[in-house]
Amino acid sequence: MKTQDNLLIEAEPYSFEFSPATCALLIIDMQRDFLETGGFGEMLGNDVSQLRRTIEPNRKLLAAWRERGFQVLHTREGHRPDLADLPQAKRVRGRSKSCIGDPGPMGRILIRGEAGHDIIPELYPVAGEPVIDKPGKGAFWATDLHAILQNRGIKQLIVTGVTTEVCVNTTVREANDRGYDCLVPSDCVGSYFPEFQEMGLKMIKAQGGIFGWVSNSAKILAALP
Repeated sequence: MKTQDNLLIEAEPYSFEFSPATCALLIIDMQRDFLETGGFGEMLGNDVSQLRRTIEPNRKLLAAWRERGFQVLHTREGHRPDLADLPQAKRVRGRSKSCIGDPGPMGRILIRGEAGHDIIPELYPVAGEPVIDKPGKGAFWATDLHAILQNRGIKQLIVTGVTTEVCVNTTVREANDRGYDCLVPSDCVGSYFPEFQEMGLKMIKAQGGIFGWVSNSAKILAALP
C-alpha cells in the first residue's frame, strides 16, 4: 500500500509508514559464533536452530532491499584483541568456563578478526554496506552508527537479527530514544529461548508501539514497489 511517496506495511500496533529513501535495513549480529553448529552459542548449550530459522527470511529481505538500492547496515558484537574495551563485569558474568577472549570453537570468543566473530556467509555484507563493530548489546553505544545514519539521511530502521530480547531489543530502544522509527519483522529475529522471543516482541509493540512496530518479512516484501 502507498500514501503519497510513502509506503505502508501492515504491522502491529498499526501500519508502519515509511519512505524507502530514508529507511535502512539494520541487521544485528548474524555472526557465525551465534548461529552456526559448533560455535560459541552451541558450546554454551543453546539450540542454534532457534536462530537459524531467521536466516532464510533475512536472506530474502536483504536480497529485495539490495535489488531496489535501499540502504543496508550490519552489526557485530565483539571486542578488541587486547580486550581494552571489555569491562571486567561483562567478561566474568555468567560464570562460564569459557569467557570472552578465551579460545573457542572458531577462534578467540567474541574477538574482532576471529572467524566466529564474522557474519554468516548467507548474509555477508557487500561493498558499500557499513559494518558496525559494537562492544556492547546496543548498536549505538560506543559506535559511529548514529553519525552514519545522520549523514545518510536515515530516519527509520527495519531491525532484524539476534537475539530478540538482548541486542535487537536494546538497539530498538536506543534508536527510539534518538528519534528513529523502528519496525521489527518477527520471522527475521530470533532467540535461543522461545518465551523470550514472544515477550521481546510484545515489549516493542506494547502501549501503542512504545518502542516500535512488529510485522513480518512477507508483509514488508508485499509493500515494496
